[in-house]
Amino acid sequence: MKQPIQDSTAQREREIYKVTLAGSAVNVILTAFKFVAGILGRSSAMVADAIHSLSDLLTDAVVMVFVHISSKPADSKYDYGHGKFETLAQAIIGVALLVVAGGIFYDAAVHLMKWFGGENLPKPGMLALWAALASIILKELTFQYTRRAEKALHSPALEANAWHHRSDALSSLATLVGIGGAILLGDRWTVLDPVASILVTLFIVRVAWKLLKECFGDLLEASLPEEVEKEILDVISSFPDVSDPHNLRTRRIGSRYAIEFHIRMDGDIPLVKAHSRAHDIEKVLKEKFGDNTHIVVHVEPVKSIPKD
Repeated sequence: MKQPIQDSTAQREREIYKVTLAGSAVNVILTAFKFVAGILGRSSAMVADAIHSLSDLLTDAVVMVFVHISSKPADSKYDYGHGKFETLAQAIIGVALLVVAGGIFYDAAVHLMKWFGGENLPKPGMLALWAALASIILKELTFQYTRRAEKALHSPALEANAWHHRSDALSSLATLVGIGGAILLGDRWTVLDPVASILVTLFIVRVAWKLLKECFGDLLEASLPEEVEKEILDVISSFPDVSDPHNLRTRRIGSRYAIEFHIRMDGDIPLVKAHSRAHDIEKVLKEKFGDNTHIVVHVEPVKSIPKD
């Protein structure tokens, strides 16, 4: 399970922008090349792939806007900060992927109906084949670059964008197979071009579902994974004068964790000592999960407090 980054918010935002802009540059080049190759190469699969790349450009813009909003500090309107805006960006990307998949599927279905009706489909040209090969290589490299940055920066939006790059690489692979088969196997097999388009939609839907499932969990206040909660309890239990950690509540706020729990301490010790111990626990948890981790510690006395 990834842990939130401990670097400054401004530095994190700059790094996310840098990675996103690099991906955007690749998307601009590929989108233009794919549209030209799809039109001149008479390939519906390549045009569909170009639309997929165009959606990458739009999602890059979403990432940059929402990461800027999520980096803002807490204020009177958002007491817990703006981190959920980054999760919202992930949801928007997931929905955008589903919309793109629906458009590609519709176009492919129209071509398939024409083929089943006896109409000859145009044979794709070699330019479309080379465009698919270039897309596979460039998008896979972009995925690896974005994925490494996501692991370092722990950004849900970057994770969504990384998998969008991977989905584009996989869709281009399906496009390559479809176009290559349509070119090499003759006119009877030109149907492989729209079939490849349908395969593209399957890749896109799979990625979209993964992203939406994860971000909806965060937006609906799902608890952190069991292994992360165990790590939290282990930290608390490492203090010998603290016992019975309970009422643990956890969730994600964008790229950071929110942790709340109760502990028991000797009821006869001074309040200042109990407060100091709670501060020590908070410090260790922030060292482990990031300085921006939201932590609330409630201290309860082991012995009942006598009444006056």
